[in-house]
Amino acid sequence: MNLKKSIDLTKKIKEKAFAEGFDAVGIAKVPGSSRLKLRTASLERWLQAGHQAKMDWMKNPRRKNIEHMLKGVQSVLAVGLNYYIDTENAPKDISIARYGWGKDYHKIIEKKLKRIALFLEQERPNSKWKICIDTSAFLDKAWAEEAGIGWIGKHSNIINSKIGSWMFLGHLLSTEKLEADKPSKPICGECEKCIEACPTKAIEEPFTINSNKCLAYHTLENREKELPKNIINNMGNWIAGCDICQEVCPWNHKNIPNAIEPDLQPSEWILNLSKYDALSWSDSKWKENLSSSALKRIKPWMWRRNINSISNNI
Repeated sequence: MNLKKSIDLTKKIKEKAFAEGFDAVGIAKVPGSSRLKLRTASLERWLQAGHQAKMDWMKNPRRKNIEHMLKGVQSVLAVGLNYYIDTENAPKDISIARYGWGKDYHKIIEKKLKRIALFLEQERPNSKWKICIDTSAFLDKAWAEEAGIGWIGKHSNIINSKIGSWMFLGHLLSTEKLEADKPSKPICGECEKCIEACPTKAIEEPFTINSNKCLAYHTLENREKELPKNIINNMGNWIAGCDICQEVCPWNHKNIPNAIEPDLQPSEWILNLSKYDALSWSDSKWKENLSSSALKRIKPWMWRRNINSISNNI
C-alpha cells in the first residue's frame, strides 16, 4: 500500500473510531519504540517481585510479544472511552469505584471495536485484525501510550490531558500498515499525590503497584474468606475497587466532561445502595443487579465479606 492510501485509510479508521463515540484515538506502529521494551522489562520485574499477587494470568508470556496476539500485525489502533460522571452515591456509607457504575465496559468497547474492524474489512478485504481489551494478554497501557492517547501516570493508569485517567482502553490490532501518531510523553513531573494518598502504600514507587497491598485487588480479586488485617484497617468505605489515587490526581481536577455513552450512565442501585440494603440481599438479588455489570466478578459472598469488613472497622 502506497503512502497516500495508507494516510487515507488511517484517516477513515480514526473518523470511524470517533464516530463510534471514543474520546481518544491514536495509532501505533509495530514493533513500536524502544519504550515498549522498557515496559516489557518492567512487567518482568513486577512479576518477579510477586506484585501480581494471585493474578496468575498476568504471567501469560503472550504479553511480551504482540505477534503472539496477531501474526503479521503492523499497526495498533488505541482508543479511550471516558467514563467519568459528575455525581456521587447517595447513602455515602459505602464506596464503589466509578468504573463499575454503568454496564460492563468490556462488552461496550468490544462492540464498538468490532464495528470498526468490519469497516476495515470492507476497505481492505484481505486484512486480518484482533480486538484486545484489558482481559487480553496484551500490554494495553504501554500500547495506549505508544499510540499517543495518554501517558502512564505514577498510579499506573493512562492519563489523557483532556479527560484525565477516567478512561477505559481498547485496542484493534491490524495487519494493515497505518500512519502512526507520536507516542505520549509522561508529564507527571514531580507530583506524587497518588503515591502519598494511597492508604496502604501500594504504590511502592512511581508506576509500580504492589497488588498485595492494593484495596482494589483485595475487594475485586481476593477469594479468601477474610481480608488481610492491613487492608481492613485502611478500607474506609471502599467495598468494590478503589479510586483514591485517581481522585487526588491533578489531571482529574480539570473540568472533565461527563461521559455521554448511554450504557456507562450509573445504575440506580449503585448510586442508592446502602450497607443495610446490601447485606439484606439474597444471592439471586445480587446476581440480578450484577448481570450486566463489570462488577459481577465480585461474588455475592465477597460483597458481604467486604461490607462486613468495613463495618467491623468502624
